[in-house]
Amino acid sequence: MKIFAAEEIRQLDQYTINHEPIKSIDLMERASIAVVQFVTGQWTPEMPMVVFAGPGNNGGDALAVSRLLAERNYKVNTYLFNTKKQLSADCEENKRRLMEMPDGVEFHEVISEFEPPTLKDCVVIDGLFGTGLTKTLTGGYSSLVKYINAAKCPVVSIDVPSGLMTEDNALNVDANVIRATYTLTFQQKKLSYLFDETQPFLGTLKVLDIGLSKQGMAEIASIYTMLEENDIKPLIKSRPDFAHKGSMGSALIVAGKYGMAGASVLATKACLKSGAGKVTALIPKNNNDIMQISVPEAVIVHDKDDEIISDSIDSQTYNAVAIGPGIGTDENTAIAVISQIRRGNAPCILDADALNVVATHRAWLMQLPKGIILTPHPKELERLVGHTVGCFEALSKARELARTLQGYVILKGHYSALCTPDGSVIFNSTGNSGMATAGSGDVLTGILAGLLARGYSQEDACKVGMYVHGLAGDMAMQYVGKESLMASDIITCLPKALMKLEK
Repeated sequence: MKIFAAEEIRQLDQYTINHEPIKSIDLMERASIAVVQFVTGQWTPEMPMVVFAGPGNNGGDALAVSRLLAERNYKVNTYLFNTKKQLSADCEENKRRLMEMPDGVEFHEVISEFEPPTLKDCVVIDGLFGTGLTKTLTGGYSSLVKYINAAKCPVVSIDVPSGLMTEDNALNVDANVIRATYTLTFQQKKLSYLFDETQPFLGTLKVLDIGLSKQGMAEIASIYTMLEENDIKPLIKSRPDFAHKGSMGSALIVAGKYGMAGASVLATKACLKSGAGKVTALIPKNNNDIMQISVPEAVIVHDKDDEIISDSIDSQTYNAVAIGPGIGTDENTAIAVISQIRRGNAPCILDADALNVVATHRAWLMQLPKGIILTPHPKELERLVGHTVGCFEALSKARELARTLQGYVILKGHYSALCTPDGSVIFNSTGNSGMATAGSGDVLTGILAGLLARGYSQEDACKVGMYVHGLAGDMAMQYVGKESLMASDIITCLPKALMKLEK
């Protein structure tokens, strides 16, 4: 599924208008009906409604909602802000329609003076500004937003909480953004809705299908997409009946200094559970007993050092190499990391401390092989690319890093984002906040290594790996809840997640 930026949303609206064909005012009516259906499903006509409409098309939606609610016997008090005496054509038309209502609507057009209503025991419908907003609200509008936010009543925002930008909010002012109880967005989530910094403003997010052109969605290009189950199922490889461990791929996991053996246990187990025929773990000698007992299926290779990874091994015979979980950043470990990267041609994953090592040895960054997979969380990304202001800039820098390296960057988060060498961004739709726990990233690294060993391409391994990791986390949540979910629970549920996709 594509995620459209603000300009592409306008293109899709226009495409629908041109090709359905449908008048823009009728498309607005369709959207408003969808909003009213939600509102009337939540509150009875005994609940008063206060509607705030801006001068653009979002305001036009709000005015149409006012009229439709009044037709359903709701008491509606509507404020249209027209301080520049310039309404969009459809907003003007919906103003005319509203004023022709015989009763049920109290209408105020605010041109200069505004006496705010008492917001108590009512529902606020926010239709001040939508996807067209490109700068922080100031002046009277910011004061109105603060007034609404200070009220104790529920707020329903039409398409976008007023004051919120649909892409980059790094320089926005939080106090000048509506904090909605419900955000009723049209057709699909906006890009900024996928970032953690916008969640306090969205409340409960509902996506309303307003029948925008499916052909238009297919034809209008977007660099952003969202993975869905139907995207993943065709990628899943079947296991041949006459397979043997040698034909199912061999992976090398370099993980876990002394005291961090759990990282190598989790990554190695996840790799085996993801289908790799053979998994070798390179570990310090002191972690031997833990690994042998915890993962008896793995082949163990000891580093010459008792406590850290201090050397590399020949990796020519492996189909995938994963480096980094729990290895630390000792200088001898750092040298071993770059040496291990150079010692093989297999697809390689760098995670956790391997990323921190590369970040502190900047010259090594450009020595990474094409097709490399990096799996940073936001702080690890900052160490690689420098300080970022806001989620959009972080995503943009991750995207640029993938293009520069001609590799793959999975920026981890609630909606993990895969940035590819061609500049596209693929968001993952599975997973939950219970997965915000130590070791979850180690499990993802192991899954990716197992899929690469099985013969998936780097891009397909990243797509399937992200999705399966999140799906297993969702299944684990059903058993243990979010609060008690541990990384090992994700591994436990990996088989069910893979079987679900195989079906």
